[in-house]
Amino acid sequence: MSESLVPWVVLAVVVGGMLALDLLVIHREAKVVPFRSAAVWSAVWISLALGFGVFVAASRGPDAGGEYLAGYLIELSLSVDNVFVFALIFAAFAVPPAYQHRLLFWGILGAIVFRAAFIGAGVAVLAAAHWLIYLLGVLLVVTGIRLARSRGHAVAPERNPVLRLFRRLVPMTDDYRGPAFVVRDGGRRLATPLLAALVAIETTDIMFALDSIPAVFAVTTDPFIVFSSNMFAILGLRSLYFLLAGLLVRFVYLKLGLAALLAFAGVKILASSVVDIPIGLSLAAIVVILGGSIVASLVATDPRWSTRRSPLLRLRGVPRRRPTVAAARGWAAAGAVVLLVLALVIALD
Repeated sequence: MSESLVPWVVLAVVVGGMLALDLLVIHREAKVVPFRSAAVWSAVWISLALGFGVFVAASRGPDAGGEYLAGYLIELSLSVDNVFVFALIFAAFAVPPAYQHRLLFWGILGAIVFRAAFIGAGVAVLAAAHWLIYLLGVLLVVTGIRLARSRGHAVAPERNPVLRLFRRLVPMTDDYRGPAFVVRDGGRRLATPLLAALVAIETTDIMFALDSIPAVFAVTTDPFIVFSSNMFAILGLRSLYFLLAGLLVRFVYLKLGLAALLAFAGVKILASSVVDIPIGLSLAAIVVILGGSIVASLVATDPRWSTRRSPLLRLRGVPRRRPTVAAARGWAAAGAVVLLVLALVIALD
């Protein structure tokens, strides 16, 4: 076997084995995913992703390992934005909690196929005309600005052209029929609302991929690193959803962090012909941007430390308190110090 194929075989064995274990053993029956199970599986997928990064560094060198880690962090952080949309889609289609894991499982399998096609096309296009990468840089900067100026997430299934066409061409049942996507009723096959929700998730992921994949191209154009970092990030997205679903209201500044991340990736591409930003500095910037937005969100929405309770940050059912300014500043400063130290360690490694 060619040495260039070994990483792809290892990736296929690890991912294929984990997916088979998930579908055929762990979640054979439709059931609600408890928080503890989601936490355990999130830890498993993150550990697998980091372990695979060690394999990449050992087999391809530390620079490749750093590029993989940067791509994984970018894709994972942008995938968190998908969690918001998943919650809205589940609410719009009134998907029962017991069927949500099955829906996300098949949705992510479809996302793997679409993203593989996007990555392959992107690598081929850039190999033929490398100057097009600067258009991706402009696209990322513009997308970052639009994301920063947006007013949150909105899901309107009736405006989704693919879903509207699906509903027009495919006969559907009026209600859910267990975890089935297609059922036989009256001698003919009918789709269920679960299949319509799957179409909505797939088309939404395609739109997200148009942002996230160019962002990973900002740190590497190696197709294996781009694909593997995307793979592990979206495979851990199901568990991440069930883990973070109850905390989404607190991530009030995450959107700004993701906007800054997209803008950083775009600027990095546009400046690549003038200055080569080392992968260590890129990793440090990613950690500071994402960590800063998360720390700021948690501090701002914590009723013990927040001093300004605007309608955006007010939590339902939480009594208002007037905490000390010193405590709020202390927590924010501590988080900033930790992030800066971690960024320096990564940059100087």
